[in-house]
Amino acid sequence: MFLDEATIRVQGGRGGDGVISFISTRHNPRGGPDGGNGGDGGNVYLCASESLSTLFSFRNEPKIRAGDGMAGGRSNRSGARGEDRRAWVPVGTVVHDAMTGEIIADLSWPGAEELVARGGEGGRGNKAFTTSVRQAPRICERGTLGEGRRFRLELKLIADVGIIGYPNVGKSSLISRISAKKAKVGDYPFTTLVPNLGVVDVDGEHQFVAVDIPGLIEGAHEGKGLGVRFLRHIERTRLLIHLVDLATLEGRDPLEDYRRVNAELEAYSPVLARHSQVVGGNKVDLVDEGAVATWRERFRAIGVDLVPLSAATGEGVRELVAKTYHALLAAPRLVAREGPRRRIYRYHGEEGFRVDRDGDVFTVRGEAVEKLATKLVLDSRDAQAYLGEQLGRMGVLRELGRHGFEPGKTLRIGDVELELQE
Repeated sequence: MFLDEATIRVQGGRGGDGVISFISTRHNPRGGPDGGNGGDGGNVYLCASESLSTLFSFRNEPKIRAGDGMAGGRSNRSGARGEDRRAWVPVGTVVHDAMTGEIIADLSWPGAEELVARGGEGGRGNKAFTTSVRQAPRICERGTLGEGRRFRLELKLIADVGIIGYPNVGKSSLISRISAKKAKVGDYPFTTLVPNLGVVDVDGEHQFVAVDIPGLIEGAHEGKGLGVRFLRHIERTRLLIHLVDLATLEGRDPLEDYRRVNAELEAYSPVLARHSQVVGGNKVDLVDEGAVATWRERFRAIGVDLVPLSAATGEGVRELVAKTYHALLAAPRLVAREGPRRRIYRYHGEEGFRVDRDGDVFTVRGEAVEKLATKLVLDSRDAQAYLGEQLGRMGVLRELGRHGFEPGKTLRIGDVELELQE
């Protein structure tokens, strides 16, 4: 089943906890600290694969979770890092933040890779807290949670040529004729409900990729007839084959159809409207030569060289393919990106902190100070003393004092509640 939109949830792995441990051997029963650090949680990546053509595997909003880091061990053993998780999507997938709509990644080439959820940090063991004045610390940290996010995936097919036109003008018949793609064909509007992608052989040596876009109608750029969902699949094409029905079986004027479809392209994307077009007049097997000549003259009057053809019999199809290929050679190439790309996280500096007071309850908020309090396991005097030292170094105690804080009163740092003693 073809699916070009999906929503996923991703969760980086939790970091492993650091441990408190001391060397204890027969010859050294009261040795120094040797508690190891926990391993970092695994990351989640989205990767583009040419072997996929649909987002169907993500249809039920799956949660993609990386592995958790392992806890540290004795003898300074660090915990194993959590296993990374890679989810494969079709080439051409655009990744949006589901909350803000921001484009996070555009996986438009094979092998493209994007880091979408970082794993949590592993906590430090007590060996990491050893100093010249703190030689036997009973201090360790918890691992932090991994990054959790929700994304909307949008597939835009990658093709050299897009075949456009009103419903039932013969687009599916044409792609079935010029490629190995056996598209579903019928004599009624909207037979094609999904785009069809096919490789077109030009001369036994050269090829191009074409995509048949389900019929466009007036208002397509506003979503009528699923128009926007179909239009996005031709955004990445370099050239358009614009097909019209010269047999006028639907009672429409081919020239007027041509103008209306181009108006929809312009309304949706002025850039797309500037794509070069090869215009084909289909179903010449159903009209006489005089009518075909008349239509060619009418299109020539607006500067368009119409190629008469019949997708049903094959008449004129090779001429259309040859003309399309030569026009494609002259069309500007899309900028190619090579190799995997990963999002780069840059350090922007600490955001500082803020102190709020509500009666005898003092709340400190700030990324760095909250991270400090959340990670520390505060069940020992050593850990509490270390927290106090760090709060003093960061200027938090000074700011608390300015707000009237005294030891014994309630202090909240993020979601952690504690009491600082004298």
